Amino acid sequence: MTKEPRQKRAQETRARILAAAIECFSREGYDATGVSEICAAAGVSKGAFYHHFASKHTVFLELIETWLASVDAELARLLAAASDVPQGLLRMAEVAPSIFADARGRVPLFLEFWRQASRDPEVWRATTAPYRRYHQFFEKLVETGIQEGSLRAVDPDVVAQVIVALAVGLLLQGALDPQGADWSKVAREGVGIVLDGVRGHATKPSA
Repeated sequence: MTKEPRQKRAQETRARILAAAIECFSREGYDATGVSEICAAAGVSKGAFYHHFASKHTVFLELIETWLASVDAELARLLAAASDVPQGLLRMAEVAPSIFADARGRVPLFLEFWRQASRDPEVWRATTAPYRRYHQFFEKLVETGIQEGSLRAVDPDVVAQVIVALAVGLLLQGALDPQGADWSKVAREGVGIVLDGVRGHATKPSA
């Protein structure tokens, strides 16, 4: 077998393991799920599992990171296509439906992840890292908006905290109670309300 088919087969095996782990963790919980259960659901041997992952803990962390990486890529794409920071934030709000849809099936996994975080330092670091990363992302974005004049001179740290709090709150509400509201509308209007409070003038501030 040539190198390329082997690589493709390895990628497919890895993807099956991750998909099976999501199913098992969500249905049974982290503690009740063993490597054997994941292997059975994925249709792979334990040898194949350990070839790709050191433990179920490693799989658990990668599932979260993989999902966050896809969210990061989408946000970056939307921001790059925006004419200014307010438009970028509004475009980000427009992807809420797809993010909510993806998150619904992962809510049990998220809850399990946070429960694990309370007793595992490594999981705790993995839990807090995304919040800090997104806080820094939005803080820099607000600073850019102030420089370009689309946002007024506000505290970037505070605005970033508000945006992250809004995003996390909407994500949980939309995932736990999908029929409770038109969450995409709530996301758009929520971001609009934040922008109403921080929007600046069209011209750049003087140096």
